Amino acid sequence: MIGLLVGAPLLGAAVLLVGGRYLERVGHWVATALAAVSLVLAATLFFDMLGRDGEDRALHQHLFSWIPVADFQADVAFRLDQLSMTFVLLITSVGTLIHLYSIGYMEHDPRRRRFFAYLNLFLAAMLLLVLADNYLLLYVGWEGVGLASFLLIGFWQHKPSAATAAKKAFVVNRVGDVGLAIAVMLMFTTFGSFAFEPVLAGANETSEGTLTAIGLMLLLAACGKSAQVPLQSWLGDAMEGPTPVSALIHAATMVTAGVYLITRSGAIFNGAPDAQTVVIVVGAVTLLFGAIVGCAKDDIKKALAGSTMSQIGYMMLATGLGPVGYVFAIMHLVTHGFFKAGLFLGAGSVMHGMNDEVDMRRYGGLRKYMPITFVTFGLAYLAIIGFPYLSGYFSKDEIIYAGFSKGGAEGWLLGGVMLLGAALTAYYMTRIMLLTFFGEKRWQPDAQGHEPHPHESPLSMTIPMMVLAVGSVGAGFFFDQGETFVHWLEPVTGLGHGDSPVSHGMVALAATGVMLLGVAGAWWQYGRRPVEAVAPSGRWITRAARRDLLQDDFNHAVLVRPGNYLTRGLVYLDHKLVDGVVNGTAASFGGLSGRLRRVQNGFARTYAVSMFGGAAVLVAATLLMRAV
Repeated sequence: MIGLLVGAPLLGAAVLLVGGRYLERVGHWVATALAAVSLVLAATLFFDMLGRDGEDRALHQHLFSWIPVADFQADVAFRLDQLSMTFVLLITSVGTLIHLYSIGYMEHDPRRRRFFAYLNLFLAAMLLLVLADNYLLLYVGWEGVGLASFLLIGFWQHKPSAATAAKKAFVVNRVGDVGLAIAVMLMFTTFGSFAFEPVLAGANETSEGTLTAIGLMLLLAACGKSAQVPLQSWLGDAMEGPTPVSALIHAATMVTAGVYLITRSGAIFNGAPDAQTVVIVVGAVTLLFGAIVGCAKDDIKKALAGSTMSQIGYMMLATGLGPVGYVFAIMHLVTHGFFKAGLFLGAGSVMHGMNDEVDMRRYGGLRKYMPITFVTFGLAYLAIIGFPYLSGYFSKDEIIYAGFSKGGAEGWLLGGVMLLGAALTAYYMTRIMLLTFFGEKRWQPDAQGHEPHPHESPLSMTIPMMVLAVGSVGAGFFFDQGETFVHWLEPVTGLGHGDSPVSHGMVALAATGVMLLGVAGAWWQYGRRPVEAVAPSGRWITRAARRDLLQDDFNHAVLVRPGNYLTRGLVYLDHKLVDGVVNGTAASFGGLSGRLRRVQNGFARTYAVSMFGGAAVLVAATLLMRAV
């Protein structure tokens, strides 16, 4: 039955891709129905798991031996435990809602059947990734997610920007994938297996140096998929794809894969404190990096992309804290899945009513025209900024408290960084709310003279937004019920307790205080006076943030340009040295053979002269030797 979770959307992708025009009218319903089948199966397995004791909840399903060669054994087998079940429920529930939303959003797209096939493929690949019981099968799902993201980001390939963004995401992720490939090789040479159980059990008996090497390679892979520094440059450009793709990537699938990988590999990182420190640094840097970028973007989807980068940074930092933070990283991942999906679908609803305009400076006052979008987006906004007793309030505060639990100066530094990130989150999200839904209207006719006529989206789009809004609000109450979620994941992730110099109450008070400061700062800048329709040049930090803190410039200067020079140099050496030696040798033998060929001309008199000359030389040589 576990295999059917992956099989249903995979079947949908195959049928829609080969079915052709016969499925044009019903393909979107087929894809949505099969996504819903996976959701129903997930719910059934979840309730069955609840009836078992905590230590007996892990289920295994072996399908077949994939590559049995001597000592090399790779199986297609699945593992469903509390951690993978959490991801399965998130992926199938949010994924199904996004499928439903896409029915209305992509209604007039001539390639809608293919779009839904790719959505099903994305769902199947991500489910394979989190259900695999070994790292090699996980790698297959990992690559499947990369392929599906390439197809969906570049779905509108007639736009050069979309085609470029897809290639950029594909190339950057391949860099990270090299890390996962090396990690899998190191696991096999060290443990003799790819399966989770022998690898993670053997980590306790392996040298710290080996575990550090494996951990750093896993982190490189996670940075690629989860858009963490230094492999974060693809995420903002990925907004060129249709908005449902953005919601799926940012909320339930691709960017969560890195957090899952590190949490699943917790035993490796627990034995490699240096690798854990690098994870913490990457998470801390990225959460500030993404927040600063989000503060300056006028494109509503790219501002939310910066937010995703920042929020995943929180989760990554939490995983670097070890057993103290694993549970809370996953908790925030789940809450983020609800409110970030709601925010992206809300952004898509705004774009739907504004002729696909993405510049927030050309919105204003939309709450009057799109009340359902305003309310659902507003609830997701309150959740992400950590408004008391909404979902983000519980999960983010727990990560901040875990950071303080690190103890000493390091704990104060981590706690301070995360509180600063919380203030920036409140600032950029309030900025988005004010620019989009408040103030006076600022929209203008487009290049063809068509003025937007904002209106509420159809029910196929607003119903998923309402459901996600309920999740953004209600998930917090679930997490507050006697640490239910903590006890649910503890048998898989473990649970540690640090020595925090501050109490939970103090952290909650501080987080709420900085949140209010961020809201007040955004209102002071954008809420009390009219907003300019064209962004002012701003200070140097604003200009840099609009260009993603010069990340593309850095990559071009440090990687692309030296790479071009290296390639040109190698091509020159290949042409002049390698080809020169090969071609020169060939030319030498060709010239020599041409000269020797003149001796064989077919004339008997020439051969006679040659024979006479040779004999004369031999006689002369013989006489000379006797004389000596």
